[in-house]
Amino acid sequence: MLTQAQKDEYDRVGAIVVPDVLSPAEVAELRAVTDGFVERARAVTAHDAIYDLEDSHSPAQPRVRRIKAPHLHDAAYAALVRHPKIVAVLQDLWGPDIRFDTAKLNLKSAGFGAAVEWHQDWAFYPHTNDDLAAVGVMMDDMALENGPLLILPGSHKDPVVHDHHGEDGRFCGAMDPGKREVDYAAAVPLTGRAGSITVHHVRAVHGSAPNTSNRDRRLLLFQFRAADAWPLLGFPEGMEAFDRLLVAGNPTLTPRLTAVPVKLPLPPAEKQGSIYENQKGLKNRFFAAAAE
Repeated sequence: MLTQAQKDEYDRVGAIVVPDVLSPAEVAELRAVTDGFVERARAVTAHDAIYDLEDSHSPAQPRVRRIKAPHLHDAAYAALVRHPKIVAVLQDLWGPDIRFDTAKLNLKSAGFGAAVEWHQDWAFYPHTNDDLAAVGVMMDDMALENGPLLILPGSHKDPVVHDHHGEDGRFCGAMDPGKREVDYAAAVPLTGRAGSITVHHVRAVHGSAPNTSNRDRRLLLFQFRAADAWPLLGFPEGMEAFDRLLVAGNPTLTPRLTAVPVKLPLPPAEKQGSIYENQKGLKNRFFAAAAE
């Protein structure tokens, strides 16, 4: 699936965009299914096991910022966990043995889609090695104005885990821009056509601005890892469930240990449920809120 130039770019930048991985029919099905979830959110008044809602959500104006674990709630989402083209991209980067983790669908609706503050996914779920990445499936065309992912090139090779704790010492899932740990002005957007995918390294510093355009920006994110990357916080569901997450190749009882920086996400964030809630513990914010 990947050229050598694309693999080199991933190694250098920490992220790539792979165009036209999904067909127009696959994209159309995902959009229709997602529209159904948003419509049904009219009956939901608070965050639950499926929905994470915008603060301005109401029955008259259903505003969903995330569908949690969408692969558990509809077959159209679940099919992407083992999509042969997505798995092939990951095998080009890591080799034959690939394990899934979880998924989420971040919705930035036109005019009010919430920002995600700068962070590293690695801060949330460190493993024994860092062959982990998030695959983002573009359900809409993504350009700078509708809030695409922004990546700091080369940040996946930073020798530290940047601080993701608030002033109270609790994990908040975001970096304080006032500390100026990185050069945010160096960020590059991951843009492309609907049906393309993004792949960003688990240690890459990234975020996304609010959607202030008149176009939706829906990004379906799947977390994957090499099969020999084991979560340092454990896997409470047990070994059988862990091995059911294998999407290609063979499992192993020998985790690969590499010299990667680790800082555990403890004590846990005061507000739980999603990264949006975690990040409410951040006092200094980088991205301005979208206009209502």
